[in-house]
Amino acid sequence: MSAQCEVNGKRAAGAPLSFFERYLTAWVALCIVVGIVLGQALPGVFKTIGAMEIAKVNLPVGLLIWVMIIPMLLKIDFGALSQVRAHVKGIGVTLFVNWLVKPFSMALLGWIFVRHLFAPMLPAAQIDSYIAGLILLAAAPCTAMVFVWSRLTDGDPYFTLSQVAMNDLIMVFAFAPVVGLLLGVSSITVPWDTLITSVILYIVIPVLIAQALRRFLLSKGQDAFDATMTKIQPWSIGALLLTLVLLFAFQGDAIIKQPLVIALLAIPILIQVFFNSALAYWLNRKVGEKHSVACPSALIGASNFFELAVAAAISLFGFESGAALATVVGVLIEVPVMLLVVKVVNATQPWYEAGNRA
Repeated sequence: MSAQCEVNGKRAAGAPLSFFERYLTAWVALCIVVGIVLGQALPGVFKTIGAMEIAKVNLPVGLLIWVMIIPMLLKIDFGALSQVRAHVKGIGVTLFVNWLVKPFSMALLGWIFVRHLFAPMLPAAQIDSYIAGLILLAAAPCTAMVFVWSRLTDGDPYFTLSQVAMNDLIMVFAFAPVVGLLLGVSSITVPWDTLITSVILYIVIPVLIAQALRRFLLSKGQDAFDATMTKIQPWSIGALLLTLVLLFAFQGDAIIKQPLVIALLAIPILIQVFFNSALAYWLNRKVGEKHSVACPSALIGASNFFELAVAAAISLFGFESGAALATVVGVLIEVPVMLLVVKVVNATQPWYEAGNRA
């Protein structure tokens, strides 16, 4: 790996959890309140915003999504793919859990909980949409936030970089087919043109822009790159919060009428998080990977690229859809749940290493 990648990896490993990252759940909760209040007070304003779209893409949200995603994608060094061969087993576990277990298990959980167990307590017209949102959430592996979780467990920075780069590369090609397959299996109409447009708008183009900017900034030196990242990082969180305000402004009536919806949707997401993280952690132990590899491998399998999921849900099903609400529930519970997973993998390190020695 290049010296630049090494510097980036070491700095990422030691960087503190930012103020916004640490209290993301509180900001999301505040957005729920602000969004609902504004939506009820100014319905005409938000109807106008919702109508500002071209080819089913809402322009204000499209701009916010780019501001949200591009700073995160700037962190990704695709040169880290050269490190994949150093931890083939760990990468194999990551890809297996992220692409062959996670989306399919979430579709199953959605079918069990949303379509059957919780159906009497949910609005019937939104059942399919809720399941679609859960599938979109599970089909988008974590990108930027996994660096945060990894450094809290002293995860191997090189492995973390390489698995994120590999997942992002696969996501460009696999996101649409996986989502389309699972929506079809769930008897949900697949709007293929909108799905492919979403992949191009919210994965392909942002990746290309971010990598071009990354090369340009690094050509000016590592200090210039770090200074720019420090400056634009709050933009990402700010854009996310503004998007959530818009979402909850449109979702206000549904939440007021069905206040239990958020709690009910959180249950399959929570099960998914704990199942996938435990599976990846255990599989890495079985194949003999180091604890510093098992931690980021387990954490990327548990968390989601929720920015992409929110964007795709809005594009495919609209602001007022159950799909958009389901993806936002993932944002709401992300930080506290992932911090709990971090505590578990840190506390079980002696057990993990004892198994490796055996």
